[in-house]
Amino acid sequence: MSCCSPSKKEEEPSSPNGCCAKPAPKQSSSCCSSAKSEKERPSVVSREMTIEDILNMFPNKAQRLSQEITNAGLHCIGCHAAVWETLEAGMMKHGKSDTQIDELVKRLNELLNEPVNEGTIALTERGAAKFLEILTDEDKQGWGLRFSEELAGCNGYEFVLDFSEKADADDEIFCSQNVEIHVKKAMVPRLLGSEIDYVEGLRGAGFKISNPNVRSACGCGSSHNY
Repeated sequence: MSCCSPSKKEEEPSSPNGCCAKPAPKQSSSCCSSAKSEKERPSVVSREMTIEDILNMFPNKAQRLSQEITNAGLHCIGCHAAVWETLEAGMMKHGKSDTQIDELVKRLNELLNEPVNEGTIALTERGAAKFLEILTDEDKQGWGLRFSEELAGCNGYEFVLDFSEKADADDEIFCSQNVEIHVKKAMVPRLLGSEIDYVEGLRGAGFKISNPNVRSACGCGSSHNY
């Protein structure tokens, strides 16, 4: 589902006064807002930033930031939630303490400071373990991981992961954590430096991708552009 698709009826807030209700008249916030220029972007996350700004200011790690915020208790973040609220206000509305807010800010900044190897495409140890587990479950031992992207979502592209029995002639092969990653050569310049992780949380689990080349992201972190 696109991050801009209408939410399912049962997922909508039960009343206009719910934790995700948008305050009256205030400048609207789009999930597809453009990222700020490099000069305007801060280097760290603070509790006074809105959730939308956090994802837009650091689009290269929007997927993982979004997951971390969700795991902290802001279960309704995304296009149909209060992304216009500050991180502090959102956490407090969900009953979180000052200490919990500070811990989340610390985790988000630690994530931003993780080193990036821009010369390859890699799986984290956790991501590789999960992929190998899936290969076993699917009886595809020895297969590689197909990494690509497609035009989708509201911000241009979405990452795509799939099984790959063998590399094609127009593929470039990257080896990481004993897994072959197959990427079309034409896509390598955009995807080089990407790290594929696997993250679990109370609101679901899945592979999350950081790409240093991304310059803008959807407010829910699911789509991106360059």
